[in-house]
Amino acid sequence: MLYKLLYTVLFFATVISCKSPEARRPVQSASGTFIKESAERNKKIYDEEKSFIEKLMANDSTNDYISSEQGFWYYYNSRDTSSTEMPDMGDVVKFTYNIKDLNGNVILSEKENGLQQYKVDQSNQDLISGVREGIKLMKEGETVTFLFPSYKAFGYYGIEQKLGTNIPVQSTITLHSIEQSN
Repeated sequence: MLYKLLYTVLFFATVISCKSPEARRPVQSASGTFIKESAERNKKIYDEEKSFIEKLMANDSTNDYISSEQGFWYYYNSRDTSSTEMPDMGDVVKFTYNIKDLNGNVILSEKENGLQQYKVDQSNQDLISGVREGIKLMKEGETVTFLFPSYKAFGYYGIEQKLGTNIPVQSTITLHSIEQSN
C-alpha cells in the first residue's frame, strides 16, 4: 500500500514538473511614445526652418535658388557651364568652405577651416552631411552657396560656444579640384 501511495505521489510530481517554463514579464513596458514625440518635434522644427528659409529666398531677388533632392537649397556664385565632370564616389576633391548663420554672421571662416581634402563618400572626415552632399552637385572651379536646415548642418548638437541647437546655416563652398579615381 505504501508503494502505491509513493508511486502515485511520484507520478503526480512528474506530471506537475513537466509544465513548460513561463516567460518572465517585464516590470515596465516601453510604450514608444518618446520616439513618436521626438519624430513629431523634429517635423515641427523642420517645417519652421523650411518656412523661414523660403521667406528668406523670396526676399532675395538677386539669386536664383535651386531646391535639391536632399532637402536643402543653393545658388551659384560662379558657375562653370563648359565642364561636365562632377565628383563621384571615390574621387578626391579639394575645397574651401565657410559656415554662416542665415543672417550672414560668420561662425566658421574659410581661414579657420583651411583647404579641405575629401574622398567622396569614402572618408570619415568630420563634415556636416549638407557639405558632403553639396560637393557632389558641383563642378571644378565653381562657387556655390548652400542653405542647410539644421538636420543637414549641426542639428541638435550645434557648435560649442559658436552655434546653438537646431539652427539652419548657410555655407559658401569653392571646389578647387577633382582627382578622378579609376
